[in-house]
Amino acid sequence: MTQEEIIDRVRAVADFLLAPQGLELVEVQFRREARGWVLRLYVDKAGGITLDDCVRISQEVGRNLDVEDFISTPYTLEVSSPGLTRSLRTEKDFARYQNRLVKLTSHEPVGNRRQWKGRIRGAEEGRIQIEIDGELLEIPLSNVARANLEMDSFGSPKPRS
Repeated sequence: MTQEEIIDRVRAVADFLLAPQGLELVEVQFRREARGWVLRLYVDKAGGITLDDCVRISQEVGRNLDVEDFISTPYTLEVSSPGLTRSLRTEKDFARYQNRLVKLTSHEPVGNRRQWKGRIRGAEEGRIQIEIDGELLEIPLSNVARANLEMDSFGSPKPRS
């Protein structure tokens, strides 16, 4: 199996287990690191994820992956929160974090730029709206190469309004 196939299959197993519990699988990574192969799951829920959640999810997903037994190489399973500067990938992600500060890079330039920092003002019909210095910019979601929440002043996230 390729890394992509493993990630897709892990995503299917984890989504099946997590979705009924109100948990969101944000990202799956499977990569070789200095200490060996690491399978990393980033999980979130309304109100944030706790250490106890991570332990429980790790045990539950780990047991199911052991039963499925489709990863032929030894690996370490890690489960964690996506953090305060989590990446945004889907329209749903952008809509959920409306009014939050985001740093965004596009695949193709929009108005001669590929990088912006501004407030998310909306997300619908495959387009993201970001306010930068009082101007509203629309970027097709398909053109978003990378987007991460940013910390507001004083090192804390701005509350959603």
